[in-house]
Amino acid sequence: MPKARARHWIIIGLLLVLGISVGREAAGQVTFGSPGDPARIAIGGGAYDVIPETHPGSGVIGSVLSEYRFGDKLWIISPFLGAMGTGKGDVYAYVGFGFDVHVPYNLILTPSFGGGYYQHGHGVDLGYWWEFRSGAELAYRFADQKRLGVGFYHISNAGLGNRNPGVELVNVVLMTPF
Repeated sequence: MPKARARHWIIIGLLLVLGISVGREAAGQVTFGSPGDPARIAIGGGAYDVIPETHPGSGVIGSVLSEYRFGDKLWIISPFLGAMGTGKGDVYAYVGFGFDVHVPYNLILTPSFGGGYYQHGHGVDLGYWWEFRSGAELAYRFADQKRLGVGFYHISNAGLGNRNPGVELVNVVLMTPF
């Protein structure tokens, strides 16, 4: 057992050294924000409630979204407003903010957070009229500033209501300058 434990720590140490050395090089290529980019329109579609539980109405269904992204307005912070609907009549209108993290190969990671009005249809009842959305997108940025990516989000009321089942979404998103 001591040999296995020592081997385990040696491997962890080597991975740590490798990660630090590669991380320094990669960190030099990472930038935050998109100050030169114009405002964008985003449209997308995908799956809602991708990790279904045993709540009434639970199950994977289609969803669509549309957003207006203002571009970097507060340093690297980019506000947005949007609307989303599901195949079971759930509707969500929201506002929020995100920021771009540029990584090599024209990839942009955009973490975001928002909140807004939720109207329950025939899908999962999220338990309250106000819901929060948190998540991130990973998109490829083309030379003409269009982006194509995939987003993963979580929507829940953060305990504001008596019930808080929450749902996860996965969407393919196309963003075009406005």
